[in-house]
Amino acid sequence: MPFDTTESGLEIVPVSSKAELRRFIDLANRLNAKDPNWVVPLMYERMAALTPATNPFFQHADVQMWLAVRGGRDVGRISAQIDHLAAQEPGQKTGNFGMIAAEDDPAIFKVLFRTAEDWLKARGCTRALGPFNLSINEEVGLLVDGFDTRPMVMMGHDPRYAGARVEEQGYVKAKDVYAYVCDPTAALPPAVVRRVERGLPAGMKLRELDMSRYDDEVKALTEILNDAWSNNWGFIPTTDAETAQLGKALKDVIDKRLVLFGEIDGEVAGFIVLLPNVNEAIEGLNGKLLPFGWAKLLWRLKVKRVKSIRIPLMGVKRKFAETMRGQLLPFHLMNTGRTVGIGLGYDKFEFSWVLEDNAPMRRISEVMGAEIYKTYRIYEKAL
Repeated sequence: MPFDTTESGLEIVPVSSKAELRRFIDLANRLNAKDPNWVVPLMYERMAALTPATNPFFQHADVQMWLAVRGGRDVGRISAQIDHLAAQEPGQKTGNFGMIAAEDDPAIFKVLFRTAEDWLKARGCTRALGPFNLSINEEVGLLVDGFDTRPMVMMGHDPRYAGARVEEQGYVKAKDVYAYVCDPTAALPPAVVRRVERGLPAGMKLRELDMSRYDDEVKALTEILNDAWSNNWGFIPTTDAETAQLGKALKDVIDKRLVLFGEIDGEVAGFIVLLPNVNEAIEGLNGKLLPFGWAKLLWRLKVKRVKSIRIPLMGVKRKFAETMRGQLLPFHLMNTGRTVGIGLGYDKFEFSWVLEDNAPMRRISEVMGAEIYKTYRIYEKAL
């Protein structure tokens, strides 16, 4: 049952039904309706992502979502999560918040965060970290710079006031993550050109995704991802079920020519995924695929083609990362992906997201000519 607060006439409603979940999703669309850079997500995709039966994240996490209501009108939302796969420091249990969206009113933010924090504290958490929507392996961070351009697929977008409102609740920066952008047709630095023009080292081979073995390829990608990223800040392993679900969701979107595996001495050693920017294709659909949305979406993706592309995933197995061939592999993967992407008509690449202190990935992105154009902030607070 909803419960009343005494602050500013706000009522907090725990999301427990499909109708409330639809309201939860629609709220962000209404709040950002006047922002020309807001992309209305597909309702069916958001419903699936926030429903336990269709998102494997819920198999290893506790999640609660709330709506803030004033005078019968939804004015804010927030979620709280505890991921049981997350490594915990001794004596300190960290929970997460996410999905934060609200009108520009300090009272609304205060009540939302108090609600999420009370829920986390009741479950033994001593620290809140976020926003994660819902997992660190999904959308992360609050946009704090780069409001003047649209986000790419699976990246967030927030109003300018949100950062200040979050900080008013006692949250401070834990980490920034960046989105890099580049023109793939721009000339590469001479050092990179020399490196890739030497050709593949002996024993190295690049190949595209084998759609006839799609499920096996997705499993191989998961294994590399979990191995390559295991030392990253905040790392939480991606389960086979989560990757399989993502692979299923993206199967109609992925271009096999833009998913590349690198093999060294016959062993799969690394990969790169270049994902067509679906946000371009869903523009104007208003979140709906019926009655004609599917046809429009597929036509825009397969026939008209979008012009931008996001690189959300790249990794090299740790056993190869310190070898000469392993260090060359990312450059060959990125250069080959760049060449294929240009040939398919893509003229804008985004590398995201990249941790601010991930020096190797930042160096590779910048050497390939990319520049930071969006900054997302992950906040923390002691409870």
